[in-house]
Amino acid sequence: MRGKAPTLRYERSFLAEGHRFLAGCDEVGRGALAGPVTVGLVVVDLTAVKPLRGVRDSKLLAAPHREALVPRIRRWAVAHGVGHASAAEIDSTGLMAALRTAGNRAWTQATRDVHPEAVILDGNHNWLAPLSQGSLFDDAEAVEVHCDAPVHTRIKADLQCLSVAAASVLAKVERDRLMVDFAQNYPGYGWEINKGYATAAHRAAIDSLGSSVEHRRTWRLGSMGADPGMPAAEIGG
Repeated sequence: MRGKAPTLRYERSFLAEGHRFLAGCDEVGRGALAGPVTVGLVVVDLTAVKPLRGVRDSKLLAAPHREALVPRIRRWAVAHGVGHASAAEIDSTGLMAALRTAGNRAWTQATRDVHPEAVILDGNHNWLAPLSQGSLFDDAEAVEVHCDAPVHTRIKADLQCLSVAAASVLAKVERDRLMVDFAQNYPGYGWEINKGYATAAHRAAIDSLGSSVEHRRTWRLGSMGADPGMPAAEIGG
């Protein structure tokens, strides 16, 4: 594990605004060629939450460490949720709308018993609950938005904010498990190893086997495709 551990410093700044329940949110799978995009959401009680050792952005943790953290994160949070949007939904609605769908599914799960008053979202684009449904990033149909709390985007929140890092771990572990399950039904693509991402071996397998129903078929998939993880619709020219 490299770098400084994420803290609750930014989260606790929301106490000054009178907020008690705050959600951290992050996505995984955005750049994969196959499988869903997955969004994790973790709600903390700012009046009671304590630091949680060992949590980092999921990309910085080995798989066994992530797996071991899941039950600890679930006990630590006052609520949590993980939502998915399938490859077919990505193809149908576009990537940003699919992220919104997955995020609002996570929101619905996490808010059954508690209602966050604000959300910290990793990145610089509010795909979770944009003020305007129209976007330069997709021309998808309107997606139903359940998240009604103010969303605060923050670059590198997964590295700095403990609630966001915890959300990334829940999302990564659940998505990885899905991809391992999918690998049993669609052998040959190596999803149990690459988790659907654009490795050379994965692209070569697509060249040989063709795409499956779990592939994002509107993307350029094979070895002659564009840069890893770049949807066809987003390639210039």
